[in-house]
Amino acid sequence: MTAERVAGIRARLQSALDPTSVNVRDDSALHAGHPGARDGAGHFAVEIESPLFAGLNRIRRHQLVYAAVADMIPNEIHALSINAKAPGER
Repeated sequence: MTAERVAGIRARLQSALDPTSVNVRDDSALHAGHPGARDGAGHFAVEIESPLFAGLNRIRRHQLVYAAVADMIPNEIHALSINAKAPGER
């Protein structure tokens, strides 16, 4: 199920944000016993680079990422750590 969720997150981000790179990591094991984990939802970390982020502040970038995976929250995603950059940013 975890691999399916990672693949689902990646697919939604690729479809919505046309990234030049995207990495999704499942950190759920680090949060065992946490209320969201007990209910079956996972903790994930996303590193994504997309031209769509150019000129946007961090809040707006995060909003775009959350919008792309909104149908997975809260049943499949309990927490999402996001590192969103435009191409060429460090």
